[in-house]
Amino acid sequence: MRHLIAGIAVTLAGAAAAHEDIADQYPQSELYDKPVEVIPHVWSAIGATAPPTYENAGHNNNLSFVVTGDGVVVINGGASARLAEALHDEIKAVTDQPVKLVINENGQGHATLGNSYWAGLGVDILAHEEAIAEIEENGDFVLQGMQGYNRDRAEGTEVVVPNLSFSDREVVEIGGVTLEVLHLGPAHGPGDTQVWIPQWDIVIAGDIAFHERMPPIFADTCTSCWIETFDGPFTELGATWVIPGHGHPTNMAQVTRYTSDYLKDIRARIGAHLDAGGDLAEAYYVDQSDWAHLDTFEELATKNAGRVYEEMEWE
Repeated sequence: MRHLIAGIAVTLAGAAAAHEDIADQYPQSELYDKPVEVIPHVWSAIGATAPPTYENAGHNNNLSFVVTGDGVVVINGGASARLAEALHDEIKAVTDQPVKLVINENGQGHATLGNSYWAGLGVDILAHEEAIAEIEENGDFVLQGMQGYNRDRAEGTEVVVPNLSFSDREVVEIGGVTLEVLHLGPAHGPGDTQVWIPQWDIVIAGDIAFHERMPPIFADTCTSCWIETFDGPFTELGATWVIPGHGHPTNMAQVTRYTSDYLKDIRARIGAHLDAGGDLAEAYYVDQSDWAHLDTFEELATKNAGRVYEEMEWE
């Protein structure tokens, strides 16, 4: 119970403090912050809710791990080999169990570039088939981008494609723990992956779920599909605890408010704009003030509006 209370405290404190301007929380480590035990056996190093920078070493997403009776499962390879090694150092401070599996939550750099460290240790790496295709197509470009901001902290990082893939669902049984590795449907990007641990009512949600920073909408994001996946199979998991892709551990009510509700709001506003004959240039400035308190609002709000306009224009 004390772990559960601690998890709530972390959530509430993070909701008040999370901001892209705050300083690195764990300067003695490449990690942005020290891992916390969200519930017994499930840990997460919470990244900055900000764009990747040299100061945060690209640790702007959540790097989680599950300690079982027969090894550790890591969720997210990390943004670099050095960042992955820093996470491994923290794992070794918690348990003597070896890391048996790494799961990439999608094909983006902050989830996959650290694969090179884990592969060097002989650890299996699992990702959705669409995420693997994204790594194969864009990996070198993503690596160059990371090298640009991370400079010396990029040392030793290479593009490594996961050696294991899945399509819809992969069940991992390890040390008395059942992890359901899921692709519930289209969401924020190709190959979005959720790790559901039904015996503990917790989902490590990846980027299907946001609550402290604004959800990014990409050029190939289908927002209506994201809403359908979120409100349907994701909500139907019935999770008590949610570790989102970015931001502190929370609950379904919070990620629903700031993911599904946000997507519905921006679609409604762009829909009204289209009905009034509005053009793309004006669409960038539809009212999103209800969401202005979210981190990365300034970076993403206008981009999101433009992309939703381009999507809905052809619906």
